[in-house]
Amino acid sequence: MSQKQYTASSIQSLEGIEHVRLRPSMYIGDVGVRGLHHLVYEVVDNSIDEALAGHCDTISVTIHEGDGISVKDNGRGIPVDFHEKEQKSALEVVMTKIGAGGKFDKDSYKVSGGLHGVGVSCVNALSTSLVATVSRDGKIYQQKYSKGRALADVQEIGTTAERGTEVFFQPDDSIFQELVYNYDTLASRLRELAFLNKGINIVLTDERVKNEDGSFKTERFFSEGGLKEFVEYIDGNRESIMEHVIFMEGERDDIPVEVAMRYNTSFNENLHSYVNNINTHEGGTHLAGFRRALTRTLKKYADELGLPAKEKVEVTGDDFREGLTAVISVKVMEPQFEGQTKTKLGNSEVSGAVDKIVGEMLTNFLEENPNEAKTIVQKVVLAAKARQAAKKAREMVQRKSPLGGSGLPGKLADCSSKDPEISEIFLVEGDSAGGTAKQGRDRHFQAILPLRGKILNVEKSMLHKVYDNEEIRNIYTALGVSVGTEEDSKALNISKLRYHKVVIMTDADIDGSHISTLILTFFFRYMKELIEQGYVYIAQPPLYLLKKGKKEMYAYNEKEREAMIAEMSTDGKGVEIQRYKGLGEMNAEQLWETTLNPEHRILKQVTIESLADADNVFSMLMGDEVPPRREFIEKNAVYANIDA
Repeated sequence: MSQKQYTASSIQSLEGIEHVRLRPSMYIGDVGVRGLHHLVYEVVDNSIDEALAGHCDTISVTIHEGDGISVKDNGRGIPVDFHEKEQKSALEVVMTKIGAGGKFDKDSYKVSGGLHGVGVSCVNALSTSLVATVSRDGKIYQQKYSKGRALADVQEIGTTAERGTEVFFQPDDSIFQELVYNYDTLASRLRELAFLNKGINIVLTDERVKNEDGSFKTERFFSEGGLKEFVEYIDGNRESIMEHVIFMEGERDDIPVEVAMRYNTSFNENLHSYVNNINTHEGGTHLAGFRRALTRTLKKYADELGLPAKEKVEVTGDDFREGLTAVISVKVMEPQFEGQTKTKLGNSEVSGAVDKIVGEMLTNFLEENPNEAKTIVQKVVLAAKARQAAKKAREMVQRKSPLGGSGLPGKLADCSSKDPEISEIFLVEGDSAGGTAKQGRDRHFQAILPLRGKILNVEKSMLHKVYDNEEIRNIYTALGVSVGTEEDSKALNISKLRYHKVVIMTDADIDGSHISTLILTFFFRYMKELIEQGYVYIAQPPLYLLKKGKKEMYAYNEKEREAMIAEMSTDGKGVEIQRYKGLGEMNAEQLWETTLNPEHRILKQVTIESLADADNVFSMLMGDEVPPRREFIEKNAVYANIDA
């Protein structure tokens, strides 16, 4: 057997464009739905940067037939003159060279989201076709590319009185798993950008959908109030305890800071932090500065009122954030993010800047608005009492070690594997379906935890009620996670998570959907890390069993059912159809074959595209406010499947 020699010729030296195409996930996260939409955000971010620099106020995003995308702005237009170092047009340099762009020049852009310099050139590399059209200095220039390479030099194609840049691109179907853009996903991000950058017009048009008058589906996002309106949007489905949103704005050490916050009657903390329009999901120094200032300022005010001492309760930082919705946005010239994913800010100087501004302006607000200040402090004292009750309940959850065998819930049928990487747990509705699942599973790597009826709606429940609930305690214990620290009573430690697939498996009817939503609400509010790390799934049991003679087929939706009927019988006759309303209607073998077997089952991974939108939906569907929920049902009832 001959062996190939490992020599210098074996070492591949890839240019930037080739490396992007070979390892796209390194640059855009993944090649699934999220990565596909990330391409749009990279191009839009360039236009937003023009707006931040004061040169652009309108951005248009268009989804074309075939899912091509156009992004157009009225900024200065990318320069097209000759670049001496690269010996080609500056436009071509920006579009084809990784690491090129005006964002590294502090005179061109003070702040920018895409400081890693892989933005539009990365999009170009991952597109079969990209056309850049620049209106600048009275002329229109255009250059076409394919897979990151220019097809010809920059062409002058006309004259114009306008200015700006338009980028059209068609993602490469050999790179991406699916080439279908989701309108709502794009709308969510563009709405977010409009709130974060007040005064900018952002228009989204979908040419795949026509209105009754023949026009295309179009939505305009514009915010005059910025973060104040953002908090009102996020908090729209909750009952506020304050008349107005508290807005704080200032600049320290060349760091502009904006904060908007308001308290509501809920028991959840909803903090959303941004750096240069980037959603920092994991927080960072700006969030730490805000929390420190909030706790210090409110504690001082509460102590002056004497409420904690009067109520004989000790107040902690955690209590000041219960029922708080806040958005923190900072602009940093040279942000240092932890990792390419840009989810946690590391700049130490930002913490002090946010702390000072929030501390000073919140103190002023409390002094000028004594009634609202007292309402906030009373809410904090109630939260402190509830936290003490929750601490006792939480200790019950963790009294026994989840890994000690005896500490596991009695109803849990565990798997024999101790390797979380391959282990799965199915949260099953009811003992009947649980019994069938226990018989049908693969005992080596699949665990079953039956849940009794509908679990507690955590959206409406105080913390100690959540930890008091037996079904929720069973979930905590079975998963092996721990909860609560001195700083944060909801902090989740998943270092000892026993399963890397947590699968919600409920009946395919209205009750099953409700139970699934209740469980998802619990995960979103109390175990968000599991969703963010991709551990939570929803099982898709079949809706129908079709039989004709000895042939059997399973259909998971109405479309599949119709296709299978046509396949089994030309006239549709002689096909026996069984509608599954519950998992218990299947025997163990059928449940394994359709819903448990990794080779045939369908699992939907639960992801969070936008924290603000997800928060809004959960509070609307599961909260106390009825009118928004009624409006949502009336608007979406046409899509609902109502079981007789």
